[in-house]
Amino acid sequence: MRILNQEPWEALCSFIFSQNNNIPRIKGIVARFCTGFGERIGEGVFAFPKAEKIACLREEELAEIRCGFRAKYILSAARKVAQGEVDLEALKTAPLPEARERLMTIHGVGPKVADCTLLYGLHRLEAFPMDVWMKRAMRVLFPGREPESFGRYAGIAQQYIFHYSRSNPALFEKDA
Repeated sequence: MRILNQEPWEALCSFIFSQNNNIPRIKGIVARFCTGFGERIGEGVFAFPKAEKIACLREEELAEIRCGFRAKYILSAARKVAQGEVDLEALKTAPLPEARERLMTIHGVGPKVADCTLLYGLHRLEAFPMDVWMKRAMRVLFPGREPESFGRYAGIAQQYIFHYSRSNPALFEKDA
């Protein structure tokens, strides 16, 4: 099991694209995003687009990647990152609650996307992303405990809990 080690801007965008989505569709959106707006780095290979380039776009221009309602969220993220209003590098060392709140100033970024960005893009191992599966797992496996109770490696604990929960769905049938 591994914790993703993504570039911060790429992680932020990828988790914005992931909202109410499935993995094949997310992969398609990211591929179209790179092809449509990234720099060519090889034959048929494109880099992830820079925030500064995306910040100059309009919502209609993102329509071709078919990301739907997420276009306005990506534009908000790009503009805040490009203008330095959200300094991803500084969030690597900011207190976790402050870093989470700063990410959540981006339109469309809530606690889960913020914590995913913190864990996978900013390498904040104390971040503990909570989705439906994790809320159910915490309620069933760790009643009364909060993510903070897992300490400075809460993100690693989260990965194990998530994997265990997805591998053992029968444990949660009564809870659903």
